[in-house]
Amino acid sequence: MKKNNEGILLIDKEASSTSFHLVSILRRFTQIQKIGHAGTLDPFATGVMVMLVGPTYTKLSETFLNHDKQYKATIHLGITTDTYDIDGQVTQKSPHIPAQRDIEAILPAFQGEILQTPPMFSAKKVQGKKLYELARQGITIERKPSPVKISIQLLSYEYPFLKLLIDCSKGTYIRSLAFDLGENLGTGAHLAALTRTRSGPFLLDKCVPQTELTPTLIEQSLFQYEA
Repeated sequence: MKKNNEGILLIDKEASSTSFHLVSILRRFTQIQKIGHAGTLDPFATGVMVMLVGPTYTKLSETFLNHDKQYKATIHLGITTDTYDIDGQVTQKSPHIPAQRDIEAILPAFQGEILQTPPMFSAKKVQGKKLYELARQGITIERKPSPVKISIQLLSYEYPFLKLLIDCSKGTYIRSLAFDLGENLGTGAHLAALTRTRSGPFLLDKCVPQTELTPTLIEQSLFQYEA
């Protein structure tokens, strides 16, 4: 691949991989150092990663970061973790089993414009410190809720797993949504699986699977886009 070949590459990130690892792979395959992305995904999550290849596109990262997103989320009821997701330590268990009507009754409270408190295990900065750095030291601080916009569709429910389709604005934490739903249901919950199915106009079915990445496929799949 030529070093001046710039553009966008859509990748379907695999579970256990990190956003930083994707950047490293692309740098090695393309020999281009200026590579970024339009929004990270937690290691356990899969789905759309909008990779920005070359300085022309990395300069536009803020534009792409502002795009709304869509996710398919699997929430595990009855177990709460410190990170609000499957990678965390269990902090609480509950034998309470909500009925589907209980779930349907509380979902309207999470629709539209709401205030959401970010999790301690997040990259959000408070007074110059990333929250997860404090969380790893066992420190919990008060976090200011932020306004987000959410639309939720119930896909299925078979205890303990609740599956949702979520459209949301920039800055939404699906892990916080899982935690808050669990609190409202009186059972606790954590995010067990997450797939980003859309980032702005970019869809999952247009993504290259991470496991199939090669220099040739990257060159063929790279495209230019006017934001």
